[in-house]
Amino acid sequence: MEIKKSDNLDYLNVLNALNTIPFSVGRILLCDFLKGKMNNKSVIKHDLDEAPYFGSLRKLDRDVVFEMIDHLIANRLIDVSGLEMNKFIKVLSINGVGKNELKNPVLNKRKISNGFIEPKTKVDENDLVMFEKYNGFLDGYNSLQKKVIISEGKKVLCIAGAGSGKTTVLTKRIEFLNKYKSVDSNKILAITFTRKAKEEMQKRLSELNVDVKIETFNSFCEKILKKYSSLIYNRPTRIAGYQDKIFALISATQSLGIDLNSAIDKYFSKNQKMNKTQNQLQNVFMADCFAVLDYFKLKGFKDFTSTFDGEDYSNAKLVYDIVKFLREHMEIQGLRTYSDQINDAVKFLKKNKEYIQKFDHVLVDEFQDVNALQIELIDLLNGAAVGSTLSDTDVLSENFRKAGNSLFCVGDPRQSIFGWRGSDVNYILDFAMKYEGAEVIGLKKNYRSNNHIVDLMNYSISSMKMDGLTSSFENEKHLKLCTFDSYEEECDFVVRKILTMNISRDDVFVIARTNKQLNDLAKMMESKGIKYILKTDDFPSADIKKDCVTLSTIHSIKGLEAELVFVVGCNNFNFPCKSSEHPIMEIVKMYEYDKEEEERRLFYVAISRAKNMLYLTYSKKPTYFINDKMKQMMDEIKF
Repeated sequence: MEIKKSDNLDYLNVLNALNTIPFSVGRILLCDFLKGKMNNKSVIKHDLDEAPYFGSLRKLDRDVVFEMIDHLIANRLIDVSGLEMNKFIKVLSINGVGKNELKNPVLNKRKISNGFIEPKTKVDENDLVMFEKYNGFLDGYNSLQKKVIISEGKKVLCIAGAGSGKTTVLTKRIEFLNKYKSVDSNKILAITFTRKAKEEMQKRLSELNVDVKIETFNSFCEKILKKYSSLIYNRPTRIAGYQDKIFALISATQSLGIDLNSAIDKYFSKNQKMNKTQNQLQNVFMADCFAVLDYFKLKGFKDFTSTFDGEDYSNAKLVYDIVKFLREHMEIQGLRTYSDQINDAVKFLKKNKEYIQKFDHVLVDEFQDVNALQIELIDLLNGAAVGSTLSDTDVLSENFRKAGNSLFCVGDPRQSIFGWRGSDVNYILDFAMKYEGAEVIGLKKNYRSNNHIVDLMNYSISSMKMDGLTSSFENEKHLKLCTFDSYEEECDFVVRKILTMNISRDDVFVIARTNKQLNDLAKMMESKGIKYILKTDDFPSADIKKDCVTLSTIHSIKGLEAELVFVVGCNNFNFPCKSSEHPIMEIVKMYEYDKEEEERRLFYVAISRAKNMLYLTYSKKPTYFINDKMKQMMDEIKF
């Protein structure tokens, strides 16, 4: 069952109910109150039938109301806490963010489905003439891929759906520019996010005998910082390594009169510490502190503790004091973080525009994942490519429209899953608004998954109202929805299935939402002698190995594919994810994005990894991300 239209303001009734009911309530009582149920004893006992908003959502199904409540929890407008006398009983309360939402409703404005109209790409007679002109070069590509590869638009966005050949098209376009449009290699810059993606593009272009500059955002900026170090810094600087950060963190805690282990014990809850070594907790704590440091360098450093109380205040104060020390320590020691690379480079180029390297063509991969600073860098490079001094905004804007430089971006809003680290999906959604006359081309043919899996993918994000993909091949349907009494039974089933199936182990993915789930699976696989590799959020770069099953979080598996995929833990606790391994992220609420919709996109990314066989497993109740249409497509099995 889907929530009604994305511009629906029914969710405000939930917030208003929590704001007016004079005591904390659980999910069931809140739902019954909103549905106007008189058979709930608490409603009668407290005369809630006379309270405002009683029965205000009577018209909606019970599951829809629960989904709406979960949506507000996921987006941090409602807090969940345990009763003082019984921590196992969870109650809900509206927080400050929720109260602000009542004054100025903006939640649905962050949804992709709110106003984004995906352009319809057409192939016209002129395109066919051009396809014929480059016939041999374009052999093997579909018509929309051809259109992307040889487009002569000055500003081009390719919305490339899952499995639609994004990297192939991107590298082929670079080859086209270099070999057929005679663009000097030194005038082409391709930017991506990860070292692995950079190496993959370099490998493909090398095979095509094309040598152009391919960088990650960080590697490009680091070269600027090294080249102009004497102009940017007043002392030698370098990127802080792991040991630098640990030493800085230990020094910070010592300055507060506590040791690191005590700080870690104070920071994490009992559940967050469960099944983690002290070293793992130390790494998460360190990453959280440096993430907050980077965030407040961008936003302006200020005391962020004043709005909190209780345990939240205690943790916020701990992190604030540590971060304040880290900022001073890093500056004194001449140490930089990876976020400093782009921040310092952009600041320098904005003040010293004569040092901006000039490119005729800038190509950006994974554009759905860009953040504000990366957009600033892209705009600087794009405006400078025609020799503009960028002396004022009007000149820059005019250059964007008329100049001979080219900006080509490729990405997929359906797979935008990094809002929690500052990415903003609106940059890809608003591309055509920002660049007047931009060409937007959609690639919708999936070459990875069979027709049944592609249909399932489309239904999983139907609420986003983006066009569905089509499959390039049909195959036997193998879609299983398996329910168990416990997560341990889920793991046992997955292990037994892997042991008995006649399929290469390196063509099997087991995907989970959290690191903790993977640790439980890993132990069980070890006990059965199954070789595996582990790709977690802390260690995402592990390579797939022959004869090894891949265990991975969804964030770490993006871009990869396998014949058989298990997605475990498909319940309402994991999708949308209720747990957090990073307390400060929940406290400070650093980035504003629609968390529930991003969690839905995460689920989409998980199932879109499968080529032919897919198992969704869960214990207790399935996530509402698995809607009725999806259930009808799958074989439901109760164990």
